[in-house]
Amino acid sequence: MSSAKGTDEEMQARARALSSPLRLRILRLCLHKARTNKEIADLLDVNPATSLHHVRTLLANGFLEAEEPRRGKRGAKEVPYRATRMSWGTKIPDAAPVLVDTFLQEIEGLTPDEIQIMRIGLKLSPENQRELIEKITALVSDYALRQPDEDGVATSLFIAHHLDQTAG
Repeated sequence: MSSAKGTDEEMQARARALSSPLRLRILRLCLHKARTNKEIADLLDVNPATSLHHVRTLLANGFLEAEEPRRGKRGAKEVPYRATRMSWGTKIPDAAPVLVDTFLQEIEGLTPDEIQIMRIGLKLSPENQRELIEKITALVSDYALRQPDEDGVATSLFIAHHLDQTAG
């Protein structure tokens, strides 16, 4: 029997499931609205077989859940999928490259006025760096775990903290 977080093997499988920008984008698409595989494929401009492979991986690892099947426009059975929000607490080893790739894919085609960017240089002790990251994490977690606003607009937030190798 595994713990609530799962066995080591399950945690590794979950981390692998989140190691793809395409899968992370699928989770974002299904966060506030259940979508069928065809809708996902169309929105991401990929082959439905490709998106189905990724949907099944996310489903098998608990990141997506299937809702009640429905009939499509031509009468075919369609299964809508919704993100479970479980990805928020799942650690991804070496996450930076996949998260940066996902971010760049998601902003592709947006105009400059559709992206708000902040960039700041800081010089902080390790203790103050930890405090900053803890405060940002707490703030973002508060919003991430809230129910979506009925009149809200879907948006994304990308935050990166890194050493500045060019400034002393």
